Amino acid sequence: MRCQYIGADVLDLAETMVASDGLKYEPVNFELSPEQRLWHMTLLHIQERLRVEHSLQDVLFKAAIKGARPAPPHSEDSSTSYTACRIHGHLYVNKVAGNFHITVGKSIPHPRGHAHLAALVSHDSYNFSHRIDHLSFGEGIPGIINLLDGTEKVSPDSNHMFQYFITIVPTKLNTYKVSADTHQYSVTERERAINHAAGSHGVSGIFMKYDISSLMVRVTEQHMPLWQFLVRLCGIIGGIFSTTGMVHSMVGFLVDVVCCRFKMGIYKPPKEAPLIEQENSETSVPTESSLQQ
Repeated sequence: MRCQYIGADVLDLAETMVASDGLKYEPVNFELSPEQRLWHMTLLHIQERLRVEHSLQDVLFKAAIKGARPAPPHSEDSSTSYTACRIHGHLYVNKVAGNFHITVGKSIPHPRGHAHLAALVSHDSYNFSHRIDHLSFGEGIPGIINLLDGTEKVSPDSNHMFQYFITIVPTKLNTYKVSADTHQYSVTERERAINHAAGSHGVSGIFMKYDISSLMVRVTEQHMPLWQFLVRLCGIIGGIFSTTGMVHSMVGFLVDVVCCRFKMGIYKPPKEAPLIEQENSETSVPTESSLQQ
């Protein structure tokens, strides 16, 4: 939808409407140029790889990625009849559950609640097909890619409600390169068509209902000192020598047992030695006394 027909703001659990002065509305075309489509496909490919790895330190906080860069700007020779609106910026919200929504009409202050003025917009033009380039909470960290980055929802029909139920998890990152407090989040998506005649009531738009988790994730990078590595290395080498000596002693004991049982390796004198001595005594040379006789 065009920028003059929609409004975006935040309403938290305390019924406090957060000022949306930090958001900017830029008229664009929903169809992407070849350069923008290439950037979007690259972002989707990185998102797919991150879901496969499931690693906080080695994947989600890679310094080489340096975060998802913004989409390439539109060319100057594009058509002036823009059909969509690009909303970008930042908001300061309270640390309570809230609802960030983009719906038909500009928000107006109301003493009894929250309202959007949409009387001059035709219901047939309620098409909230959207594309999320980047959505994050807290301080921006180089290298982190969030779950909704690269999400694209296209609705061929009008009067659709897109809902994102977000659970924000505070995360403290402490590495040798980065030390910061950021926030991750998990998302549950839901979409449905608005048809009051069929009993499907509601308001067309994009609704992101977020809540802060009571848990906190701490990511810490630690390295082993050199002296500890040397001590462990000496222990491993000593264990190898001790085990080798035990194996050598055991093998020697088994060899001794087998050789003693089967009398293997015992020296036996030759049996022909007495016969040879007897033959030598019988053929002895006669002495001089016997010859004189």
